[in-house]
Amino acid sequence: MTPEQTSLIARIHALIADEPVVREVSMFGGRAVMVNEKMIVSAGKTGDLLVRVDADRHDELLEKPGARQAEMGTGREMGPGWILVSAEAIADDKALASWLETAMDFNRAVTGTQN
Repeated sequence: MTPEQTSLIARIHALIADEPVVREVSMFGGRAVMVNEKMIVSAGKTGDLLVRVDADRHDELLEKPGARQAEMGTGREMGPGWILVSAEAIADDKALASWLETAMDFNRAVTGTQN
């Protein structure tokens, strides 16, 4: 892992420490954080963050600073529900926590778990 990934993963774990069943796997060219066996985010090698969100909120969330449509390595769009957030946009923990909460809202909806 790159230093940027390592730092971001540590920050993510600190912010979701109370979540049950958290694990990491290599996925989408980054290090994915899974909660309840579903990916919430993936830390990219440059410190950017791939976030899994509710597709119904996709366009709204793309308007947030540093957010853009996620793409596969081939340049093909991943589709609604996948957003890439720049490292600069999540440099502070408040901004990172906001994206994590958005991802956890979707995770809870699809897994049927509560906060």
